[in-house]
Amino acid sequence: MSQSAIDTSFSGPIVVDPVTRLEGHLRIEVEVTNGRVSKAYSSGTLWRGIEKILLGRDPRDAQHITQRTCGVCTYVHALASTRAVDHAVGVSIPPLAVMLRNLVLAALYLHDHIVHFYHLHALDFVDVSNCLNADAAKAAKIASDISTRRTTAESMQAVKDRIKKYVDSGQLGHLTNAYFLGKHPAYILSPELDLIATAHYLDALHLQVKAARAMAVFGGKNPHPQFTAAGGVTSYDALRPERIKEFLDLEKEVIAFINDVYIPDLLAVAAQYKDVAGYGGTTNFITFGEFRSDDRDLTSGFFQPGVIFNRDISAIRAFEPDKITEHVRHSWFQGDEARKPFDGVTDPNYTDLHGDERYSWSKSPRYSDAPMETGPLAQMLVAYAGGHKDVVPVVDKVLASLGIGAEALFSTLGRTAARGIQAAVVAAQMERWVAELQDQIAKEAKPRIYEEWEMPNESEGVGFVNAPRGGLSHWIRIKDKKIANFQLVVPTTWNMGPRDAAEQCGPFEEALVGTPIADPKRPVEILRTIHSFDPCIACAIHLIDPVSNEKRVFTVL
Repeated sequence: MSQSAIDTSFSGPIVVDPVTRLEGHLRIEVEVTNGRVSKAYSSGTLWRGIEKILLGRDPRDAQHITQRTCGVCTYVHALASTRAVDHAVGVSIPPLAVMLRNLVLAALYLHDHIVHFYHLHALDFVDVSNCLNADAAKAAKIASDISTRRTTAESMQAVKDRIKKYVDSGQLGHLTNAYFLGKHPAYILSPELDLIATAHYLDALHLQVKAARAMAVFGGKNPHPQFTAAGGVTSYDALRPERIKEFLDLEKEVIAFINDVYIPDLLAVAAQYKDVAGYGGTTNFITFGEFRSDDRDLTSGFFQPGVIFNRDISAIRAFEPDKITEHVRHSWFQGDEARKPFDGVTDPNYTDLHGDERYSWSKSPRYSDAPMETGPLAQMLVAYAGGHKDVVPVVDKVLASLGIGAEALFSTLGRTAARGIQAAVVAAQMERWVAELQDQIAKEAKPRIYEEWEMPNESEGVGFVNAPRGGLSHWIRIKDKKIANFQLVVPTTWNMGPRDAAEQCGPFEEALVGTPIADPKRPVEILRTIHSFDPCIACAIHLIDPVSNEKRVFTVL
C-alpha cells in the first residue's frame, strides 16, 4: 500500500470485535488521527478460570487440565505444567525423556508456523477472488522459478477452476479477502501470486495433518498428547525403530514443504508488501530459550534465553525469572498491585467494557516493570544478536532477498518473517535431533525415560517453555501435597495485555500505534499487525462507523 492510499481525512474510533482467525475472543479498539492509529486498546473478552479449577488438586493433574486451556496450544501447556512439577519435586529427567519432549515440541513448531502463515495470516495479504484474473501458465512458471518444487499449469488451472465455483456460488466464505467484500486498496498482489498462495493454502490444509500425526507418534495422540509425566515421559513405544522411522518420514514431508513452499511464498509475498516493514513494531523483547539438553538449565538449549530493551540487540541481557510480575490495574480482576506469579491472584471483577479503566480479562505481565514482546521475533532477535550459527545466515539471506536492513525486523513484516525463519531453522535440525535420539538409545543397555520421585509436602516450581507463540510459564505452589496456587503466564498474555499501573501499553497496543488505515470501514491493517503475533485468545467481525454509527456484521463460515 502506498502512502498516498492512506485515508488521511479520517479521524475517529474503530472497533474490531471479535478479531477472527485466532483462538479465543479478542476485541481491538483504536483511535485514528489523520489516517493512522494514535491510541489502541486490546481487550480479551472471555474468562475461563483455569487457575481456579486447579486449586486443591494433585499436582500431577495439572498437565491434563492446563492442556484444555486451548485446542491449539495443548502440548506446550502440558510440557510447562510437567516442567513446573519436575522443578517443584526436584527430579532430574533422563536424557531420552528430554529428547522425546523436544522432538514433539519441534514438530509442533513446524505445524503451528505453517498453519499460522497460510490459514491464519495469509488472507490479510492474499485476495483469493483475484485468482480468477490469473494466467495459470504464468502462475506455474513463477511458482517453479521461486521453488525447487515443480508446478504445472494444469494444477494452477485446477485451483483456479475450484475457486471459480466458490465465487460463482456466492459462498466464498472464509476465503473472502480478509472477510471484507469488494476490492480493497491494501491488497496489491498480482493475480498470479494470489493464485499461487491460494493453491498452497489448500495444500497446507493436508500437509499440516502430517505434522500433527508426527506429534502423535511419540505423544500418543494429538491434540492433547498424553505422554508427559513429572519425571520424564511414558512413551516406551516411541523407542522402537519403526516408530522413529514413522516420525521421521512424516517430518521429512513437512520439512520439504517448509523449504520448497512456505519460505518461497513468504519471500514472494513479503517482497510486494515492504511497506508493512514500516509499522507494527515494539520496543522490548523476551524469550526463554528452548530445546534444552538439560531440562533444569534454561541456558542449555539450542535457542538461548535473553532479554532486549529499547531494540538494542548489541546488549542482550540474561533472563532472570524473579523479575517477572503481573499487573491487573486495567484488568477485570480484583486488586491494583503487581504480583509475582507465585503469589498471583485470579479473582474476577468485571466492571465495564469501555473506558480507560478496567477493560480486559488479560493480565499484564512485565519484566523489570517493562512490557515485553515474546514470540518468534524475540527468539530470532536474541539468536541473531548472539551470533547463532544456524540463525544468522538464514536471517541475512531473508534480509538480502527482500533488500531491507535489520531495522525492518522491528515491524509487522519482521514478525511474520521471523516465524518463517524460526520454522526453517528448526526444520533443518530435525533429522540431527532424531539421530541423537537413536544414538542415545543405542548407548543405554536398558533405555530409561522416567525417573522415580516423591511428592514433597510443600514446595514450589516453575516450568518455562518457549512455545511457538513465545514465552510460556506455569507457576505452581504445593502445600499438603496439593496445588495451593497455580498461575499460567502465556505468550499472548505478554503480548495482548492491557496497560499496567504505570499506564504503559501492552505490545499489541504499542504495535498498533502508527498503523496506517486505507479504508476505515475495512481496517485490514489492524488485522495484519494483530495476526502477525499469532494470538491465541474467535467468528464474525463487527465494526462501528464513527460517523453514521452504522453496524456492519461480517459472518465467517
